Amino acid sequence: MSNLKQFSLEGKVTVVTGASRGIGRATALAFARAGSDIVLTSRKVEDLEKVAADIRAEGRRALVISAHLGKMADVKKVADTARAAFTRIDILINNAGTSPIFSSFLETEERLWDTVMGLNLKGLYFLSQAVARIMKEQGGGCIINVSSIDGYLPEMDNGVYAVSKAGVIMATRVMARELAPCNIRVNTIAPGFVHTKLLDSSFEARPGRQEECRKSIPMGRIGEPEDMVDTMIYLASDASKYVTGHTVIVDGGLLYV
Repeated sequence: MSNLKQFSLEGKVTVVTGASRGIGRATALAFARAGSDIVLTSRKVEDLEKVAADIRAEGRRALVISAHLGKMADVKKVADTARAAFTRIDILINNAGTSPIFSSFLETEERLWDTVMGLNLKGLYFLSQAVARIMKEQGGGCIINVSSIDGYLPEMDNGVYAVSKAGVIMATRVMARELAPCNIRVNTIAPGFVHTKLLDSSFEARPGRQEECRKSIPMGRIGEPEDMVDTMIYLASDASKYVTGHTVIVDGGLLYV
């Protein structure tokens, strides 16, 4: 028989990056409702404080840390501050990401490459490393990375982002293999088109693109951040205790239906 208690995150401490809006905000709130205390990180403290207030209203503790995870000093600050406040980190959600402009392969500049890779891949990799060291000391934990279907099917003029998200999928497999003996599981979700500030800004820049994207989705709608969180809870909870190294595609059937 199924035991729904295995989906509980009661007593856990979760770090969520890019937590001020979109998928990060939705995940932080859902994890709080599932019982976890939350460490929130992004660059804008005032936006994080609003999310923290909602988490506290759910009866959970919330800690706000301003950080630019493309900078190694901030990566260390997040891991150290979270452990100092809560003594442990059970779950890390690597959600922070960027894709500031569209650029064709032939026109891509080094600055764009460095900006996207610095946050989407370098920051994710080294924050995972810092947190995994803490998890190893405490006897285990769980890391969930946020990739994208762009990591499988690159979008035109968004190649650097696609390369970074493909890198996230491979980084997940690398970490899962090496960290399994430490009782640390590592998995990824790959969202499809989801209404976030990043995607909606691209819709505004390209008239007609939103309807084109909607028509390409078998389920007939663009996703909402809340559509991602139940998969996240599954991957973070004991319900998936024998699952590691996997990428779960959450895209309304776009890639494979």
